[in-house]
Amino acid sequence: MTGQRHAISKTINPAIMNWYLAKIVYRILSGSNHDDAQFDEQLRIIRAPDKETAFCKAKDTGEREEEIFFNTNRQLVQWKFINVSELYKLGDMIDGAEIYSRIEERGNADAYIETVNRKAAGIMQSDSLQILQLV
Repeated sequence: MTGQRHAISKTINPAIMNWYLAKIVYRILSGSNHDDAQFDEQLRIIRAPDKETAFCKAKDTGEREEEIFFNTNRQLVQWKFINVSELYKLGDMIDGAEIYSRIEERGNADAYIETVNRKAAGIMQSDSLQILQLV
């Protein structure tokens, strides 16, 4: 588990709750030799009163769901949480449901992680929401 839990100390009025779509990124580390680094990008639905709380809840989910296990070839596999790279305000949805996941392979793992972290930092700095583009 990375870092500490993000305290959500606000009194929440259910009438002012919003739904957000968060992209949570994991790096997949395994004993197999891949030329490219692998990343799993998951879109998650988060219910929160505001953008800051939604971001913290998404980070907590990412940290809580890190995994280490042995695959069928008895190789150690680790799903390491990187960060929340995108956050969008939505209408009504189901809290915490995974609606999208994609394994990403990149030649330069450090550059990809830097991009994810830069996007995460920009979420809290930007007041305007980006348009979600599903490829």
